[in-house]
Amino acid sequence: MAYRVCFVCTGNICRSPMAEIVFRARVAEAGLEDRVVVDSAGTGGWHEGEPADPRTVSILQEHGYTCEHIARQFQPSWFSRLDLVVALDTGHLKALRRLAPTEEDARKVRLLRSYDPAAGDDLEVPDPYYGHRDGFEECLEMVEAASTGLLAAVREQLEGRAA
Repeated sequence: MAYRVCFVCTGNICRSPMAEIVFRARVAEAGLEDRVVVDSAGTGGWHEGEPADPRTVSILQEHGYTCEHIARQFQPSWFSRLDLVVALDTGHLKALRRLAPTEEDARKVRLLRSYDPAAGDDLEVPDPYYGHRDGFEECLEMVEAASTGLLAAVREQLEGRAA
């Protein structure tokens, strides 16, 4: 059975698709694409059905990532099929934990930057949507930095599962 990870931000057009695409690339580089399923969603449905923000796409492509994405809204029923729900900021973390049908489901929700030891106490990935290009670059740097620790955590979880 695959290990399932879902990244969640507000509208699912900037931060969470960036995290999804970067982490999916890390999973593929590690040769785990047959064991780890990665996707993303938003806490709200404002952008549902839309592609990723063009600035997100541009930054990702400039750094060698393939970017195909359509926004969608996170549904509480998904908790039962997910192993890990990764929030991009504390607002998302709180919203997702409120949506969780059970305490066990609420424990599946973690902040992305909690996987980056260099983050210290600053676990927020700022929303670049209303800012400039440099905010998207900063977002990518934070996502890439946290992806290493996240991949290690997922590998640890996979060790307890049959291949």
